[in-house]
Amino acid sequence: MSLYFDAVAILTAPSTGGSFKSRIYSARNLRASPAQIYALITEASKWDIVLADVIEKADILSLERKLSPALALLLVYDHLLSKKGIAAPAAHPLRQAVERHKVRLKAEFTKARVRRGCASVEQLKAAVLREKREADGTNQFVYPRWVRVNNIRSTLEDQLRTTFAQYERVDTLAGLAPEVDDRTKQKLLYMDPNIPDLVAVPFGADFTSSPAYKNGEIILQDKASCFPAYLLLGDRGPKDPWEGDLVDGCAAPGNKTTHMASLLAKQQKQKKPRKQIISMDASRVRSKTLQKMVSLAGADPTVTVLQGQDFLALDPMDSQFENVTGLLLDPSCSGSGIVGRDDVPQLTLPQPKVPKSSKPQGKKRKRGTDDRDHPEEPQSKVTVGETSAAPSDENDIPSGTVDHDRLTKLSNLQARIVEHALKFPSATHVTYSTCSIHLIENEAVVARLLASDVAKERGWRLLRRDEQPEGLRRWKHRGVRRDRDIETGVESDESEAVAALSEDDLEACLRCWSGDSEGLGGFFVVGFVRDSQEDRVLVKEDSDAGEGGDHTVEDDDDEGEEWEGFSE
Repeated sequence: MSLYFDAVAILTAPSTGGSFKSRIYSARNLRASPAQIYALITEASKWDIVLADVIEKADILSLERKLSPALALLLVYDHLLSKKGIAAPAAHPLRQAVERHKVRLKAEFTKARVRRGCASVEQLKAAVLREKREADGTNQFVYPRWVRVNNIRSTLEDQLRTTFAQYERVDTLAGLAPEVDDRTKQKLLYMDPNIPDLVAVPFGADFTSSPAYKNGEIILQDKASCFPAYLLLGDRGPKDPWEGDLVDGCAAPGNKTTHMASLLAKQQKQKKPRKQIISMDASRVRSKTLQKMVSLAGADPTVTVLQGQDFLALDPMDSQFENVTGLLLDPSCSGSGIVGRDDVPQLTLPQPKVPKSSKPQGKKRKRGTDDRDHPEEPQSKVTVGETSAAPSDENDIPSGTVDHDRLTKLSNLQARIVEHALKFPSATHVTYSTCSIHLIENEAVVARLLASDVAKERGWRLLRRDEQPEGLRRWKHRGVRRDRDIETGVESDESEAVAALSEDDLEACLRCWSGDSEGLGGFFVVGFVRDSQEDRVLVKEDSDAGEGGDHTVEDDDDEGEEWEGFSE
C-alpha cells in the first residue's frame, strides 16, 4: 500500500526544483519503486476528470472516511483500469474501502462512457483526452507520442508488419489529431522524415502492454532526444561503420545510449557486436535505471555501464579511453524546453458531498488544494532532489521560475563538461545537447567552447550543416543570436559572446521549439568535429608556407578560410 501513500506524498509535496520524473527518482524515504510511482501518477492523470466524477457520484468519500480525495483517485484508477487491480493484499482496509463499492463504481464508470458515446474504454480515453485539451485551451495542436524502433531487436519493416499493422498512415503530424466526431479512428501513424526508424502516433496511444514494448523492440523516445545520437553517428552503413569507441557521459535513463547502440547495430549488421559504448551516470540510483534500459534493449554486448561514475572525474588519458573517437554529452540543464508532460500533473480531485448543515466548499479543486490527510497512516515526508547542478541531473530548475544566477552556474558546468570531452586524445566527434531554450545554455556555451584553449589547440570546429546526416541537414530550425522567449524575464548578457559566432556556426546548431507544428518541446544540439591529425598538419604547413610567400593568392585564401573554421 506504500505505492499509493508515496504517490500522494509526491503530489502534495512543495516543488523544490527539477522535473517531475527527476524529483521522484531523487526523492528520499520512498518505499515503493520510483518507476511504479511515476507510472501510477501519469496514467491516473489521464483519467482524472472521469475518475473524479465517478467517485463523486458513487459518494465513496462520504462513506469511507479513511480515503482522502487524492488517495481515492489513485486507488480507483487501479481498481477500474489496471489489469492487476489495486496493488495491496485483499484484506487491506483501504483496498476493502474501495472494493466494497465496486458495483457502484463500475456502474458510474459505464455511465460516464455511455454519456460520451464511446463503445470501448480506448474510445473513452481518446474522448477524455480531447476534453482535457479543450479545457486547457491546448486544442490547437496535439503533441504526438514518438516511438523509436530498436534495430538491435527488430527493424522498422518488421514493426510495420506487426505492432503497427492496423495503423493507418497519415502524411502530416497534424493528421494524428483525432477527429472530434470520429472516435473510432485512433490508430494513426506518421513516418518521421528526419530521424530513421522513428514514427509518431496519437498522444494517447499506449504500448506498455504490447509485446514489442515489453521485449525492447520499440522504445518511447521524443524525437528531439534522438537528434544527438543521430548527429554523432550519422547515416553510416555496413561498408562504412563507426570506428572506435563511444562515450555517453551523462547517460541515465538511457534513451540516447540505446539509440547509439541501435544505430551501431544497423551499421554493423554483419559483424559480431563488441563492447563499443561506455555509458555512465554519477547517480548510482539512476545508473540502475540505465542498466535496466540497456539490458531491455538488448544492448549489453555493446554497452559497458559505469555505475555512479562522474564524467568529470574521468582521466581522458586513461588507457581504457584511448580508442574513444566519439562522445555524447547531454548534461544537467534548466529544462526550460520541456513540454507539460514532465510537470507535476494538476489532478482534478473528487470532492465529498457536503452535509446540509455544512457550508458549501465550492467546486472541484486542483491538486494540492485539499488539506485532508489520511487519519490513520500519515503521508511520507519526501525530500525531493537537491537544486545544485550535477553532471547527470536533468531539467533541474524550479518549475515556472527563471533564476539567472542558476542559469549561469548551469552554463558554466555545461561548458566544463564539453571541454573535458574535447580533451580525449582520439576523439574526433562530440555532440552537446540540452532541453533548454535559453541562449546562455546553448549558443553562448558553443561560443565559449570554440574560444577555449583546448578547442584551438586540438583543432575543434563545428559540424557544418552540409556535413550533418541527411535527415538533420533538412531540419530548418537553427541557432539564434537572441533569446526567443521574451517572456522568460532573462536579460541575456551573452550577446557579445554569441556575436563571435558566424552565420555558418549558427547554421550548424539545431533548435527545436515547443508549440510549433513539429510536435516537440524546446531542445538544442550541436556537433563538434576535429579533422585528422594529418589534415591539420597539412593545414598548418600550408599556413606557415603562406606566411613565407610560397603560395599563390588563391591557395592562401582557400587554406585561410579552412583554418578560420577550425579556430572560431
